[in-house]
Amino acid sequence: MNGVVQNIFGVILNVELVTGSLGNGFIALVNCVDWVKRRKISLADQILTGLALSRIVVLWSNMVYLLVSSLYPGLMITGNMLRIIFSIWTAANYISVWLATSLSIFYFFKIANFSYSFFLYLRWRVRIVISATLLVSLVLLFLNIILISTQFDVWNSGYKGNLSYSSSLSNVEHLCNLFFINTMFMLMPFIVSLTTILLLIFSLWKHLKRMQHSVKGSRDASATAHVKALQTVTTFLLLYVIYFLSHFVQVWKFPEKHLIVSLIWVIGAAFPSGHSFVLILGNSKLRQASQSVLWWLRKNQQSNDR
Repeated sequence: MNGVVQNIFGVILNVELVTGSLGNGFIALVNCVDWVKRRKISLADQILTGLALSRIVVLWSNMVYLLVSSLYPGLMITGNMLRIIFSIWTAANYISVWLATSLSIFYFFKIANFSYSFFLYLRWRVRIVISATLLVSLVLLFLNIILISTQFDVWNSGYKGNLSYSSSLSNVEHLCNLFFINTMFMLMPFIVSLTTILLLIFSLWKHLKRMQHSVKGSRDASATAHVKALQTVTTFLLLYVIYFLSHFVQVWKFPEKHLIVSLIWVIGAAFPSGHSFVLILGNSKLRQASQSVLWWLRKNQQSNDR
């Protein structure tokens, strides 16, 4: 029974890899083509493109780890190969999470409607705010990589110092420690995203309450903008909560072949895969481009059937 469930999880994981790569690749391609045509690229498109590319790296580093650990498990015993794969995954995952958080900050400053002078001051300097946010994230990423490297050094020294070392138990314990480090560093972008969403909800509530006392019809554009931003950012938060909880569960010492571990892999891949389609549907340019592609595929299919 466990073997059947493991196979089902494997199929789902492969589907997530393919769809996630296509979705994120589509976002990057559309924005790059538009960049070449217009000779310029907006701040939002810069964030989206970087987010898409980093998520492709996250998805494929997951697949590389699973393939190497399945086909060449001996390479993982000393931690050398795992150090390379895990470091690449950590960097790409961390960058993608902070870019998604930066996108939440961008939506907040562009759509939220507050009259506070400090908010207006930051709103006119949103590019600087996001640049500072990403700069701080790079400093934290550097610290994260240092802690991970230290953990791998402990792993290798423990293995070399005791050849009778239980490799299976050692792998589980050290992987749990690595995921604990990553989970702690992912807490800050989660809090930032949660804060921006709550403030955006508060802004929408204030806006709709104010519009109830104004003339009907003048409220549609601003309210629609609030709702669209809320849908995109809230969906990101929900996916991120599930993703964050999956990392938290990984801190517990489950056996390597446990079904929960397989479920965690599926959940982990759902975040970078599923959110890409949310971004496509929530962005007018990406949505129109996807509709054009679907129309072309449908027309091409009809031509082949004749």
